[in-house]
Amino acid sequence: MTTFSAVTAVTRKSQNHFTADVSSRWTVGHIPNGGYLLATIARAAAGVAGHPDVLAASAQYLRPPDIGTVEIEVELVRVGTGASQLRARLVQHGTICVDALLVMGTLKADAQEFWRRAPEPTKAIRVDCTRIPSTLPNGMPAAIMAEIDARLDPDSTRFVTQGPTGRGELRGWLTLPDNEPFDPFSLLFAVDSFPPATLDIADGGWVPTLQLTAYVRALPAPGPVRILQKAQLIDGRRVDESCYVWDSTGRLVAQATQLASIGLG
Repeated sequence: MTTFSAVTAVTRKSQNHFTADVSSRWTVGHIPNGGYLLATIARAAAGVAGHPDVLAASAQYLRPPDIGTVEIEVELVRVGTGASQLRARLVQHGTICVDALLVMGTLKADAQEFWRRAPEPTKAIRVDCTRIPSTLPNGMPAAIMAEIDARLDPDSTRFVTQGPTGRGELRGWLTLPDNEPFDPFSLLFAVDSFPPATLDIADGGWVPTLQLTAYVRALPAPGPVRILQKAQLIDGRRVDESCYVWDSTGRLVAQATQLASIGLG
């Protein structure tokens, strides 16, 4: 087991050039998880930005990198008083694998939520939830599930025991390896950590992410986070999903939307 901060570590080679090692343990179907890759990119961007926290990240997933060394090239587009904008590319063998735009800033520990309209997190107690195994119900290997502790609440496991409900929602809890506290970087992983909510609709096999946009809204309190992964529309063999992440106090700390391919009718 490797901590999230260690597995997403980057090594600086020059002012705007970094390297990182893509781990075989953070894969689904032998493909590196997209949120894990985006968090690694964000760590490199933080080294250039002049602001410590990622506020927003939008990534185009062009092709999955192989396990092993990758390069991350960071371009500082704009420096502002409260935020900086950057572009970063994850490159392997001279080919761009992930192309990302990021907004970096500073999240204040004493900030207070002013207004919200969003779904509510699961009310299920974590110990009553079922840990997701390293082989998904459709038979796909998911080595990443042996590293993290991702659990589905009892209502969300019905697609396994009784078949898909048609709601297209998965709710549950997420804990990092070695109970490492969540931070803005690991929240980029949290928004892409759960299996696709389409498993609660029909088995579409692998659901590769085409584009992911994530917002980090607040510094999370220590402890596990609660996740809601929700499918919105399946059309033209593509699905868009929304993800919401609440910290241990029930505060909404991250959210994301992604577009993915799916092998349904």
